[in-house]
Amino acid sequence: MYPYTEALLIIKTFEGFSEKAYPDPDTGGDPYTIGYGTQFYPDGSPVKKGQYVTPTKALEFLKHEVEVIGTQIEELNLGLDQSQVCALASFAHSVGWDTFLYSNIIDTLDDEDYSETIQDMSCWIFDNDHKVVGGLIDRRRHEVRLFMKEQDEVTVFSKDILLKAFREYTASKGQVDAIRELQEHISPYALSNFANDYERDSELLDFSPAELQTIYQHWK
Repeated sequence: MYPYTEALLIIKTFEGFSEKAYPDPDTGGDPYTIGYGTQFYPDGSPVKKGQYVTPTKALEFLKHEVEVIGTQIEELNLGLDQSQVCALASFAHSVGWDTFLYSNIIDTLDDEDYSETIQDMSCWIFDNDHKVVGGLIDRRRHEVRLFMKEQDEVTVFSKDILLKAFREYTASKGQVDAIRELQEHISPYALSNFANDYERDSELLDFSPAELQTIYQHWK
């Protein structure tokens, strides 16, 4: 069975598909991105302005990227289960391999302090202007849930219960910290009711039969 399907689902859902290469929003140029977040083709060449891609080819590129990241994670020998590898593959694809590799998350994984791991993952919800991105809140929630899927521990994503209700808005880091501080002074019972009332998790997109064929072909 193909081991990285769940990572592909999360990435495909939250990256979205772009037929045409688009520039980096900060530089207005390189690096260009195409398909499902691809910036470099499997041969190592960069995506360039004016290039186009089909959904099928874009999925092939993404599959290659996830397999490379997944293998790199497994080579760290952190004793992770497959769900954890998939969750971290999606996370690393989002923030960048080097950023992931040199983050505090690696230390928490090495210490098997998974509670701290998911808290650290949940903090990566800001864009380059330090504004909260609603889609990143949702993506981190899916990654955290997948990370803990095979663990006995029941983990509550408690730090961001209030933020979840504001996912469609932008906020500064100070405003986010203020919301989190406010949450600490609210009773768990009230927070539970609040979470139930505002439970609006985005659903992951499913793969079509043709996409599944693309994923499973050439996999041994």
